[in-house]
Amino acid sequence: MEIILNGQAKQIAAPYTVGQLVSELFSANGKGIAVAINQSVVPKSDWPIRQLSPNDQITLITATQGG
Repeated sequence: MEIILNGQAKQIAAPYTVGQLVSELFSANGKGIAVAINQSVVPKSDWPIRQLSPNDQITLITATQGG
C-alpha cells in the first residue's frame, strides 16, 4: 500500500503499524520522535497498535539538540 511520509510517497506492506514504521526508519527506540497521521498526533503508547491505511499522510518529526 502507499502512504505519504513527510510529503513523499512510500510503499509499505499491509498491515503495518506506526511502531513498525518508526523502527524501520530509526535505529533508536523512538525517543525524541513525534508522529502525526492526517494532522492528528499519535501518542507513543499507541504506536504498536495504530495501523496505517492507504494514503495516510504521515509526518515524522525528530528532536535535535543544539544551542
